[in-house]
Amino acid sequence: MIQKIRIGSYIMRQVVTGRRRYPLVLMLEPLFRCNLQCRGCGKISHPGEVLSRHLSVEECVSAAEECGAPVVSMAGGEPLLHPDIHRIIEELTARKIFVYLCTNALLVEKRIGDFTPSTYLTFNIHLDGLRERHDAIVCREGVFDRAVAAIRLLADRGFRVTTNTTFYDGESPENAANFLDFLTSLDIEGMTIAPGFGYETASDQGSFLGRETTTTFFKRLFALGKDKPWVFNHSSLYLDFLAGREDYECTPWGNPTRNIFGWQRPCYLIDDGYANSFQDLMETTDWDRYGSGRDQRCEDCMVHCGFEPSAVMDSVRHPLKLLRNSQN
Repeated sequence: MIQKIRIGSYIMRQVVTGRRRYPLVLMLEPLFRCNLQCRGCGKISHPGEVLSRHLSVEECVSAAEECGAPVVSMAGGEPLLHPDIHRIIEELTARKIFVYLCTNALLVEKRIGDFTPSTYLTFNIHLDGLRERHDAIVCREGVFDRAVAAIRLLADRGFRVTTNTTFYDGESPENAANFLDFLTSLDIEGMTIAPGFGYETASDQGSFLGRETTTTFFKRLFALGKDKPWVFNHSSLYLDFLAGREDYECTPWGNPTRNIFGWQRPCYLIDDGYANSFQDLMETTDWDRYGSGRDQRCEDCMVHCGFEPSAVMDSVRHPLKLLRNSQN
């Protein structure tokens, strides 16, 4: 509730001041190094000298303060490989910034003692399906079981826990529904879901969903879950977008990305160079170049980092639409 109130008041301040473009979530990648080689990942193909680098505590805090978004999604790479990740989290949460630490959970047991439960810290555990499917996607057996064990450990220690799932081609709505049932049984706080994005550098180029396939998949999935107690960490209007019931344009500035190279243009998914500052990113990026119908790389994208801000902003402009959704 605190998080919803804080984010809602932040958005209203932007609306009242007439600010057209503003960030909702900072995508902060303090390193690209990872202890897995997931077949759909586009982040781990850098050379060794790049994978050995990481942002300092001071650089991470400066990025969050410069951006001003109320939420930071700490991604990578695997952020728990960062030697000072606990200090970064301490500094951000002390500033009452909500942090979602996105992790494959392999290092949770080893590093859990470095962290303190907080309203402002959520462990966001990566799981892309039930045991056989998830382990196949991350290319290592046993990862699913360790992630589930980590979820239970974190919950027992009093941490906020959510999950982060990417659906790829070959997953049926029925199997996905069973998977979401399982996640719900773990008593997590919420689930983040999205179709996979076709990274040009991913080792597997055949598993990404097209837009029509995506909407068909999610329409069927949500029909299967109509009377189930699934809790999503999304605006209901974004879920409608996934199912083809809403049509949004991407708002890439809603989730700007800061990593070891700088402020990535235009978004977390596409790398068209870097700005030296957040202000430079916002003022000098040609935002109108991107989106469906303008950039081929955007044609099949329906990922939350581009479209969740669009849905949230729509809910602010049309609150009755959001109210109708909550009653359905």
